[in-house]
Amino acid sequence: MGLNLDMGLPGFGTQAGDVYDVIIIGGGPGGASAAIYTARADLRTLVIDKGLTAGALGITAKISNYPGVPGPVSGEQLVRTMREQAQSFGAQFMTDKVVGVDLGADPKMIMGGSGTYYGRTVILASGSMGRAATIPGEEEYLGRGVSYCATCDGAFFRGRPVAVVGSNDEALEEALFLTKFASQVHLLVPTPRLKASAALVEEITHSPVVRVYLGARAREVLGGDLVQGLRVHPREGAPFDLAVDGVFLYLQGSQPITDFLGGQVQATNSGCLVVDAEYQTTLPGVFAIGDLLCEHIKQAVIAAADGVQAAIAVDKFLHQRAAVRVDWS
Repeated sequence: MGLNLDMGLPGFGTQAGDVYDVIIIGGGPGGASAAIYTARADLRTLVIDKGLTAGALGITAKISNYPGVPGPVSGEQLVRTMREQAQSFGAQFMTDKVVGVDLGADPKMIMGGSGTYYGRTVILASGSMGRAATIPGEEEYLGRGVSYCATCDGAFFRGRPVAVVGSNDEALEEALFLTKFASQVHLLVPTPRLKASAALVEEITHSPVVRVYLGARAREVLGGDLVQGLRVHPREGAPFDLAVDGVFLYLQGSQPITDFLGGQVQATNSGCLVVDAEYQTTLPGVFAIGDLLCEHIKQAVIAAADGVQAAIAVDKFLHQRAAVRVDWS
């Protein structure tokens, strides 16, 4: 399933004013730090991100070891501070989910659930919370009721019941989006509490269309030709089946999130992206940082440092200054 919605949002069109100097996919510590430096360099910067608590740092409860921030602070607070600093220099942030790219185009094209965006360069900073394992029925019904993007596929479920599985900002944002179409939205939260921002929790709690199930795990997608239900195992009590026509999954893992790239960038067998000394991938003008590289300890400060170095390399690339290059042949 896929829905192309031209909603008049920023990013549609290819006029000069619509092309950014750099598009950063991911707004965690790496992406936000890169945005600070590119914006300070007077590069027109757009950061596309799924939400404050969609990444590994955003869902961290306490941080006390980030240099210059005595703490403890929540990951959400730290990410928000970084983003506000980037915005103060002119960087723009767009809440959207990237579903596809054309990195060989000129300008490079980034396709999201809410719009299409164009950039002269791209920094990939989507992190490593992707999943390798699936629940029974997930792959079988993908495109036949199972989806990973409500903004893409929500309109297909007008007047019908759906389930959303997840606990972070992305899951709640998508559940709220689905209330425009679905007759009932069942929000299954695998954890004992929601890990999203307070404003989203407040909104989701008071929505008459959303029913929240805390400590409930999705165990199997059920159906015939299309999805017909979802088997749920609650933390307490007996398993039960929900009658739904759609299942939207926002579960987290530890694999590099690269599915939206469609194999356009060289990666290792384990899915880690290959870059040169200046964080440029095998495609000119496309850079990758942080947990996508799988080369170091997963720490926010290291991802932030990657972002700074990639930002400087982007500035060099755009101004055709001398830079380190690797022969990939």
